[in-house]
Amino acid sequence: MKDKFLKDQQRKLAIGAIDRRQFISSAMAAGVVLPTAMTMATQAFAGGHASIGGHVKIALGHGSTTDTLDPATFENGWSNMVGYMIRNHLTEVGSDGQLRGELAESYESSDGKTWIFHLRKGVEFHNGKSLTQDDVIASLQHHMGEDSQSAAKGLLTAVESMSKEGSNSVKIVLKSPNADFPFIVSDYHLAICPESGGKITPEDGIGTGYMVLDRFDPGVVGTGTRNPNWWKPEGYFESAEVLSIIDPTARQTAVMNGDVHIIDRLAPNTVALMSKNPNLNIQQVTGTLHYTFPMRLNVEPFDNYDLRMALKLAIKRQELVDKILLGYGALGNDHPISTANRFHASDLPQREFDPEKAAEHYKKSGHSGTIQLSASDAAFAGAVDAAQLIANSAKECGIDVEVVREPKDGYWSNVWNLKGWCACYWGGRPTEDWMFSAAYTNDTEWNDTAWKGTDSSKRFNELVIAARAELDDAKRREMYVECQTLVSDDGGTICPMFANYINAMGKDIGFPDQTAANWNLDGGKAIERWWFNS
Repeated sequence: MKDKFLKDQQRKLAIGAIDRRQFISSAMAAGVVLPTAMTMATQAFAGGHASIGGHVKIALGHGSTTDTLDPATFENGWSNMVGYMIRNHLTEVGSDGQLRGELAESYESSDGKTWIFHLRKGVEFHNGKSLTQDDVIASLQHHMGEDSQSAAKGLLTAVESMSKEGSNSVKIVLKSPNADFPFIVSDYHLAICPESGGKITPEDGIGTGYMVLDRFDPGVVGTGTRNPNWWKPEGYFESAEVLSIIDPTARQTAVMNGDVHIIDRLAPNTVALMSKNPNLNIQQVTGTLHYTFPMRLNVEPFDNYDLRMALKLAIKRQELVDKILLGYGALGNDHPISTANRFHASDLPQREFDPEKAAEHYKKSGHSGTIQLSASDAAFAGAVDAAQLIANSAKECGIDVEVVREPKDGYWSNVWNLKGWCACYWGGRPTEDWMFSAAYTNDTEWNDTAWKGTDSSKRFNELVIAARAELDDAKRREMYVECQTLVSDDGGTICPMFANYINAMGKDIGFPDQTAANWNLDGGKAIERWWFNS
């Protein structure tokens, strides 16, 4: 009788006759405990096809032996997914692409400067400690201050103060208004960890996330088991395994053989072949992913404007989209804001291959000799080939570029952000301010072009601050268009293409009709949001 009643309630929820709250209330009245009721609600929304349980294996083309459990150090997709598996944030981007509260049940501001985050009650860390205001404050302070080496340091420089508000809220006062601040605190670096003595110890791997960490082997594997006190309605898998398999061929073989259930970063040149496999589904998601070749202005000869412009003009961008992405992407214009972003500068003229102008700027730079370009497929599938295409087109302009093939392991710690010119990728960010603050402003640790000190960079930093505080959308658009223009013209980044996320998975894997595009694999939360089909 009870089972029949619950199935009927699930059917009503699936067709919209009752809402989630009504279903959970009725289930609990029938004797179902809250976590089970929440899971049953999610299953109803999935159309009743989801299977609860199972061990999911995900292989990612990221990871390094230098990875840690400290979110301040996260620098690749493998670390991000392990982090999302075990921890939560104040806010999150849902599968529908909309921002929503996570550990903060709700948030509010009357002026864009003072934000109140109301914490969700009843949430526990894996060690049994209840979530408190102190945990939130200490977790955010971990990324702040002069001595902080956090990659998210620049995101929080606008914070003037943090304090407890009432018994269960946190007040964050900014130096100036920022309408996008709730997006900022969803950044994967800003995970909430348990506080002790005013500090956090993130290396212990404790969080409030869907999985309790079982094993962490940097650059190899991270595993977890379902949190018995999980508090969200989403959640199906009983356990998860996140593998680092950098080699694209090995990764593809693993999913074809059924050794793993999901892989990311499917090479475009294998999509047609993989699509013919009757046991696999191919997923493409258009988002903000872009491939770059950052030139560091603190390394000669990239401190020279004319040399940077010569290299930007010496690239056949359409050739890269056609040959590297095989059409699964779009042209880039040497700035990180995609057509998916709200204030994309659509009227900015597309930079094209121009050997005469490139040669003119190169001569004006006064440089002679070989320019080294470091690359590894750890950056993105086909990065070495892309670098070679750049070298070939540069040769047509009288510029000698030497491609240096770097080892995959340790690429992000030994090459990126150190060597003068290299291959790189960025997942992008949901807002312009977030993207610029993550990688282009003076105060971010991840300014991988070291674009500082030029007149254009000074103007850029002023505009980012002003746009952040501007509540008029028309004025914000003007500012962000100018920001994109400054980066494209003077900045050290070469961004020739935006790429679609391409993943492969077994047909036994189910996922929402819409998946988040702020990061790959449903915003990095496939473990929490996806399921095995029954």
